[in-house]
Amino acid sequence: MHFDNQQVIPAARTVKQFDEIIASPFDYIVLLEVHISLLMSLKREAHRHGKKLIIHADLIHGLKTDNFAADFLCNDIRPAGIISTRSNMLMKAKARGIMAIQRVFLIDTIALEKSYSMIETAQPDYIELLPGIIPSMIQEIHERTQIPVITGGLVRTVDNIEEALAGGAIAVTTSNRQLWENFKK
Repeated sequence: MHFDNQQVIPAARTVKQFDEIIASPFDYIVLLEVHISLLMSLKREAHRHGKKLIIHADLIHGLKTDNFAADFLCNDIRPAGIISTRSNMLMKAKARGIMAIQRVFLIDTIALEKSYSMIETAQPDYIELLPGIIPSMIQEIHERTQIPVITGGLVRTVDNIEEALAGGAIAVTTSNRQLWENFKK
């Protein structure tokens, strides 16, 4: 059972959005683009509301994606999950028992092949494909890696979500509140 069968994972780009998600019925939430100084208080607030926080490490302002940053996130913040394009970040997360989500950008065949190599090295728990509106790639990547796939990016309609789920995604991340409303737990 992935993400407690939650098919949409709300993603907060701002503290205001974070507050909206905290009040929602969703268990898993993604935190994007906040300053490093807010991480601990937002993690505590998520925990207080019974939310499982997934942090996008590459988008945290003031945080590098080196091994020191990985140690800080894994040892001090201890989120439920970490999303990153960096193998070192994901391997540290896995070693600490934190869900590791490899973000993969579907730009072209060369980028996809490099991503396969990184996935083989990091062995993430999940793969997040961007953009999330190419359902034909979901099954291909899952079959090649044997790792569950979530999608995100450019997801603008309920149809985009339904197509991604029908294409084999286990969940879709989005910062669009209107889409969250259509897929409450």
